[in-house]
Amino acid sequence: MSTETPLVEGEDGLARPGWASVDPMLRDYYDTEWGMPVRDERGLFERLSLEAFQSGLSWATILRKRPAFRAAFDDFDPDVVAGYGERDVERLMGDAGIVRNLAKIRATITNARATVRLRDKGGLAEFIWSFRPECTPEPRTYDEVPTTSPESVALARALRREGFAFVGPTTMFALMEAVGIVDTHLVGSHRRGSSGVWPA
Repeated sequence: MSTETPLVEGEDGLARPGWASVDPMLRDYYDTEWGMPVRDERGLFERLSLEAFQSGLSWATILRKRPAFRAAFDDFDPDVVAGYGERDVERLMGDAGIVRNLAKIRATITNARATVRLRDKGGLAEFIWSFRPECTPEPRTYDEVPTTSPESVALARALRREGFAFVGPTTMFALMEAVGIVDTHLVGSHRRGSSGVWPA
């Protein structure tokens, strides 16, 4: 993305990054969802799962498949997914609507079980949000947007200790961006500071 124009003014007069300025689906996601606070267990489990599935793929691919993912994984209810067995794995591997990656499917089930266990320690939402940094990046170009942070490294390590899988530092930083823990909207974007977590 670093070769794209940092911000593009749309027909509505609003400035967005290049990746969110053409595809209506990505524009809507950028305008309404990306970077907004997610503080509930199911919502965070879903986003944790989808970020893992995204690894090596484009986010647009995952976003287009999200309705199918939700249907296949019982709306990402951790209690239900935690009870999945081999028959469910076979069902998911046969579902053309999702990303059929055995390791990622198994990781999602593993992570559902870890999410349920984590309730004894305050729950997934409290756990993830406890890694909110003291300040957030203020990028003006794509090159200034980090891909990891000390907090994402620490979060990845802590989640692995709790039995989670597919939770590397880069994936966890993407999660932190998506759910509002950090604000990496480019300075000048109409979405900068819109989460209410960080000032514009």
